[in-house]
Amino acid sequence: MRSSIRRVALAAALTAMASSGICQDEAAKSAKPKSSSSAFPDGKPVEMVTLFGAASASTATARVLADGMAKVLGVPVPIVDKPGAGGATGYVYLSTQKPDGHSTVWSSNSISTTFHSGQLPFDYKNFVHVARVTVENPALAVKADAPWKTLKELMEYAKANPDKVRVGNSGQGSQTHIASVALFSSAGAKIIPVHRTGGQATADLLAGRIEVAVQFPQAVVPHVKSGDLRVLALLSSIPDPVFPDVKSAKAQGYNIDMPLWRGIAVPKGTSKAVVAKLQDAIKKAVESPEFKDAGNKIGFTPAYQPTDAFTKMIAEDDKRTSEVIKEIKAAEAAAK
Repeated sequence: MRSSIRRVALAAALTAMASSGICQDEAAKSAKPKSSSSAFPDGKPVEMVTLFGAASASTATARVLADGMAKVLGVPVPIVDKPGAGGATGYVYLSTQKPDGHSTVWSSNSISTTFHSGQLPFDYKNFVHVARVTVENPALAVKADAPWKTLKELMEYAKANPDKVRVGNSGQGSQTHIASVALFSSAGAKIIPVHRTGGQATADLLAGRIEVAVQFPQAVVPHVKSGDLRVLALLSSIPDPVFPDVKSAKAQGYNIDMPLWRGIAVPKGTSKAVVAKLQDAIKKAVESPEFKDAGNKIGFTPAYQPTDAFTKMIAEDDKRTSEVIKEIKAAEAAAK
């Protein structure tokens, strides 16, 4: 009898322990901290790597975006300058960072121009492209007292005088380099590309060290307003808020249409949940009145595009960039 009672008591005790264990497991599950994806950004800064120096038009736009994203995310979005090699330095840096959403890059067509120019060991597929933010027009500028009043006059002079026209750009392999060479090559004109960074091409133009500069609007608009420079053409067909009356090169008879896009990318392997939160912050920042006002002043067009569409656009742009660079390299080889 006593043995039977002990067995019943033991069974009851085991049942109680098991029930207690289940409850503890359930409590532990409910008390488990949220994953890093659901908690992102978890009070930590989200750095934005820029590629062309603190004084560049690119970084000026990045600061406006960073301010807007910081308001949405509730954490600082500091700018980290990593200039060099047409953007390759910054892309390599980002590729070494953790895929946790706290390191982003203010990317552009430079991901393709640097790769196809041999400056970058990987292409756009090395990153997750969160969202497109803006598009911009490369602007072809000359001094106000230059003898060429139209793009046609400049092109005819360059064609008749090989290697006499020095054209400044934003660096070897940059979008302004590729677009300017493509433009003059389309007319059979041979120029001397002059690679500069940090807005130096505009300074060289003002000083008379080069004849032409292809830069983005922010770099030239103050000097156009002062009467020192004149813009002869835009090298893409998108509407431009700063130079609404300047015709594109294509509208003037030259088969060139090479706008610059800018956006945000993160290291490959970043979770979809983190990408979605970054994408939402970008969308809200781009659609804000402050961002649109900055575009009118600096010279960019807000052009938000989500991840899937953005990645598809980059793939198409990468193919075109590859073809243009092959043509440039072939022309350079033939000229030697």
